[in-house]
Amino acid sequence: MLTFQSLLAVGENARDVAQFVRKVIAEHQQSELYRIARDADDYDRGLNTTIMSYAKMVRDLAGRAIPDRFSPNHRSASNFFHIETVQLSNYLLGNGITWEQEGTKQKLGVLFDNRVQDAAHEALCGGVSFGFWNLDHLEVFSVLEFAPLYDEETGALMAGVRWWQVAKEKPLRATLYTADGYTDFMWSNDPELRVDDTIWTAIDADIYIGRPNVPYIINVRENEADGVEIVDGMNYAYLPIVPMFGNKHKESELVALRGKIDAYDMISSGFVNDLDGAQIYWIIKGAGGMDDPDLAEFLHRLRTVGAAAPADGQDVSPVELNIPYEAREKLLDRLKNQLYEDAMLMNPEDIRGGAVTATQIRAAYERQNVRADELEYCVIEFLQGILSLAGIEDEHPTFTRSTIVNQSEEIQSLVQAAPYLGQEYVTKRILTILGDGDKANEVLQQVDAESAERLGSLVE
Repeated sequence: MLTFQSLLAVGENARDVAQFVRKVIAEHQQSELYRIARDADDYDRGLNTTIMSYAKMVRDLAGRAIPDRFSPNHRSASNFFHIETVQLSNYLLGNGITWEQEGTKQKLGVLFDNRVQDAAHEALCGGVSFGFWNLDHLEVFSVLEFAPLYDEETGALMAGVRWWQVAKEKPLRATLYTADGYTDFMWSNDPELRVDDTIWTAIDADIYIGRPNVPYIINVRENEADGVEIVDGMNYAYLPIVPMFGNKHKESELVALRGKIDAYDMISSGFVNDLDGAQIYWIIKGAGGMDDPDLAEFLHRLRTVGAAAPADGQDVSPVELNIPYEAREKLLDRLKNQLYEDAMLMNPEDIRGGAVTATQIRAAYERQNVRADELEYCVIEFLQGILSLAGIEDEHPTFTRSTIVNQSEEIQSLVQAAPYLGQEYVTKRILTILGDGDKANEVLQQVDAESAERLGSLVE
């Protein structure tokens, strides 16, 4: 396993560093972490690997397994894994982050909440994601594009390689990030490739390197004569990339859910195949000279033309099939409920129906709250690392979880408790329930203005 100490042992020779970077990428792509993350990415996009690669097999007379080319082979992939990751990340982060200091949100940028939500979703899928604080905004790298280099002694993230390639015939690009700055690399076998000589230096026939150890914070000066000129640069106190984990095991959510998702997909696909196939089978008397292709052709004509002429001495009679769908439906429902339980999510079926009280809703959300608490610890640790890089002192982020509520009951309870909770708190909570939480300050200012106006009229 390559580590930060492995990088230090390489030295400063450009060719050696470039070879090391390629080795880091190759080793990472062969790792179990990457393999599981790649499968999780497929499941997250509804391309469940197991069901998509499933081939129906039958046994011949000798007991050998051969592909079944005659019966339907629909492969129905569920979207549960995407539902699970989005439901959990949106539940905790869908309403953004609230900070104790008023100016924190502005310093972090307008899209910071979105990027944190992206980081959480990538962490749930791949087990870990990486947030790069790029001067004044956050960028997110998934484990499918970033290979970490940890310290052998402390386990801290000390360096890493991000790579990308838009197509197989296009150049492979990579960036090595260290506390001393970043260095770009490019590999291309295209003899017609044109590069900017002021940025790239050829260190081999197909290897190019950018400026070594470019500082993360660059001061520039602009004038009419020289244009934009780099005056100086500086780095952060440590690597400006912070890992975010999705759970305490630091592994993909797919690890615990894959077995039941695959079982659900297999049963669902088998159900579709049985219904799509002929619901009757045919007994052909006097067909001793027909082999399997002849029988398949005979059935094909029955399905497409609707009729087939038997030969002399043959007799065709149908036998109806009874498909056992009740047991399958019950098993699918059971697997679906178990998936929600294993993922520790609120199943919408639990609160669907007539009037549901606030107590019933809170009970339905209980296990999801427990799981969200675990994710929240990971997010807070990630945010503390980003705040430290950005030089912001605000240690108390809070989250408003996206829950379904009984609006009338919740609002009535708040109004009754208003004398004890205060006008500001009650106003903010009611507006949050109504979906207008961002208008709280505006409403409070309007209320204060109206109160002042009424007081002024009384004084007059």
